[in-house]
Amino acid sequence: MRYRRRLRSRLIVSFGLLGFALTATFALATLYLRERLENQLIGDFLTQEVAAFVQFKRDYPQPDAQYQLSDNKIEIYYRRPDGPNTPPAWRNLPDGVHSLVEPTPRGGERHYKLAVQRDGEFVAFMRYSYQQEALSQRQLAYALIGAVLVFSFLSLVLGLWSSRRVMKPVSELARRIGDLRDSRDRKRLAERFADDEVGQLAAAFDDYADRLSQSNRRDREFNADVSHELRTPLAVIRGAAELLLAKPELDEKTRTRLQRIDRAAQQCTDLTVALLMLSRNERGRGHTDVRKLAGQLAEANRAQLTGKPVEIRVEGLEDVYVDAPEAVLAVALGNLVGNACKYTQQGEVRIEVSAEQVRVFDTGPGLSAEDAARLFERGYRGSSAGGTSGGGIGLSIVSRLCDLYGWDVGVAPRPEGGAVATLVYGQSEG
Repeated sequence: MRYRRRLRSRLIVSFGLLGFALTATFALATLYLRERLENQLIGDFLTQEVAAFVQFKRDYPQPDAQYQLSDNKIEIYYRRPDGPNTPPAWRNLPDGVHSLVEPTPRGGERHYKLAVQRDGEFVAFMRYSYQQEALSQRQLAYALIGAVLVFSFLSLVLGLWSSRRVMKPVSELARRIGDLRDSRDRKRLAERFADDEVGQLAAAFDDYADRLSQSNRRDREFNADVSHELRTPLAVIRGAAELLLAKPELDEKTRTRLQRIDRAAQQCTDLTVALLMLSRNERGRGHTDVRKLAGQLAEANRAQLTGKPVEIRVEGLEDVYVDAPEAVLAVALGNLVGNACKYTQQGEVRIEVSAEQVRVFDTGPGLSAEDAARLFERGYRGSSAGGTSGGGIGLSIVSRLCDLYGWDVGVAPRPEGGAVATLVYGQSEG
């Protein structure tokens, strides 16, 4: 929506700038041409007039000879350039026509043209007053400024109207796309628009939506098939392991291996359920006992310590329940507990359950600020991973599960050494 408004604003501003630029250019051109033509016409007239006056003075040098002026706006003087009656501003002017302004006794300005032509020791000055022309030129400038403002406003109004017309089908297309919910009963958008650019955009979206629907359908079918096909052999493995564990004549070494097989099959089942929910982007419901699950995870990890002097303890509240499938919480919490056990070479791993969160403390090597910030990125293993196995995707899955269920997860270093992982599930069930 923000980008659509920006595009509409750009259309309106473009119309306004175009109208202003065109009218301003026309106004400046009008003023320039008027002044140029006026100066050229008056200049040519004064040049001819002063030349005729000089020629008259040459032909009739008598002081009382009267020259007939062709315009009553003209004043003519025939003086020495340094004479007392010659204004100081005129004395050093070269031959030609000059535009001058002089103050009036009332504090105003007087605009006039002065033609200068030298004739031996004398200079002919011919002054033409164009005060009325200057006033009309200012009035024309004001009128043109008003026209620029009016036409700029009209351009903005036209831009506003045009932008509505232009953006209406685009807005309608965006609205219909936003109203789409289920692609299975989706009607084609191109049928609702004219065969223009917006219609082509709608057709392109229809084509993309069809391909996306096919891809999503294949993903859903694949996830369902994988979930079903994996659950069946995993159930068989677990059933066989339980039958074998029920035999009393098993030696301890074989029993330990069968227990590891049973735990691995359970972990695969939980992970399959969690990944299926992530792929469908849907929350499962459940009534999971956090303390009981923490105890099961602690027991499972004790069997995998491989002789390390590490104690795993579970503390905290009893009867804390979370509205989520046990498989989901087992994957999320199991990754945190498993990482703590993996990187702790000696000391303890303590699981603390409270009403709104569960925390996993360890006495491992700890982690840096960079590791704490990036630990949940897919593929990131951290600087203390060393030669341990794993692809760095376990915590990424935990982060995605937390996003799906609205939980918070984080890992931070402990001041006394090691790290603490926190899984916040909010208000738990009673």
